[in-house]
Amino acid sequence: MEQNVTEYLIYLVPLILVLFFYLRRHRKKEQHHVTQMKESVEAGLTEPASLHPVFDPNRCIGSGACVNACPEQAIGLIKGKGHLVKPAVCIGHGACMAACPHDAITLVFGTSKRGMDIPRVNPNFETNVPGIFIAGELGGMGLTRKAVEQGRQAMESIRKLKDRNFPLDVVIVGAGPAGLAATLGAMEHKLRSVTVEQEDSLGGAVYHYPRNKIVMTAPMQLPIIGKVKISAISKEALLEFWQGAARKTGLKINFSERMETISKKGNGFIVKTSRNSYETRAVLLAIGRRGTPRKLGVPGEELPKVVYNLIDPEQYRRQYVLVVGGGDSALEAALAIAGEPGTTVTLSYRGEAFGRVKEKNRQRLQEAEKGGRIKVLLQSNVKKIEPDNVTLDQTGKMI
Repeated sequence: MEQNVTEYLIYLVPLILVLFFYLRRHRKKEQHHVTQMKESVEAGLTEPASLHPVFDPNRCIGSGACVNACPEQAIGLIKGKGHLVKPAVCIGHGACMAACPHDAITLVFGTSKRGMDIPRVNPNFETNVPGIFIAGELGGMGLTRKAVEQGRQAMESIRKLKDRNFPLDVVIVGAGPAGLAATLGAMEHKLRSVTVEQEDSLGGAVYHYPRNKIVMTAPMQLPIIGKVKISAISKEALLEFWQGAARKTGLKINFSERMETISKKGNGFIVKTSRNSYETRAVLLAIGRRGTPRKLGVPGEELPKVVYNLIDPEQYRRQYVLVVGGGDSALEAALAIAGEPGTTVTLSYRGEAFGRVKEKNRQRLQEAEKGGRIKVLLQSNVKKIEPDNVTLDQTGKMI
């Protein structure tokens, strides 16, 4: 009898020890995730910038596959269920959904607080209108390397479409990072395609960025070209790279051709532009949102001193400047202008925190604020613009 007990203990003790260390490690990880979520809430960083996961607790089995798949470490397990514990750093590439073994993750745009201010797009970048796809900034993804990846992946989805009884397989609208990658993808897969761009230059919104703005911080994978190893690159260098890629591959873009309408025809579409009309099986919209800036809707907005794009920070040297907005573009504009000699910069944002910006920009803004180079006014709204001053409402107080 004693021998049997001893044999049981030989097997049971190691099992208990393994279970003990496993549970301790599990609790430690969960506490870490709880702390991360708490810190995000306290900092007001609860708004994901783009495509992000929503978890179904009834399907989630707590495998942790989504946690391991997330490159930004934005996901955690709390009480055995997946949660987006660091929403502000989620970049929306969807690896978590692909890794989930029980389809417990849905990728969505918008939030209950922010609303659906960007188009609803499936993980394959197709809209609720079959055959119309969206990639890049229009779909909420302003990161250059991610826009490139979305353009490439969208073309992978388009080439799988059936019914090719149209003169064209795809019309690509826009020649920014997503549109350029998609055009190269169409060439690689030998699709019949046309790319139209309403302006007279490639690069999309990048072309209009401030001088010397850093627009990329990671390598990217381009069809035909292959992997482009870039750690950091300026606007000018990136545009030069695009132009070289276009020359090398023979990439063709119809510049100064604006898309006007898209109408349904059978399983495809008729795309009418300012110059032509195209019958196509699919349409990829990679047009960005720079052409439709959000207006303030206040008196004085029509004054010449109100602008919506920053081209050269030097033009604001030794001036008082108010920058309005809470996204990366607003922060980067404020930081660039604050770097000019004698310039006084105030950054106004209606939200409680800058929850939809890159961590690097948030840190740079904090440093600039501590150094007295930028004054930040959160929970503030512009009420009136006059030739010599601007009136703001900050939590009920006019300043």
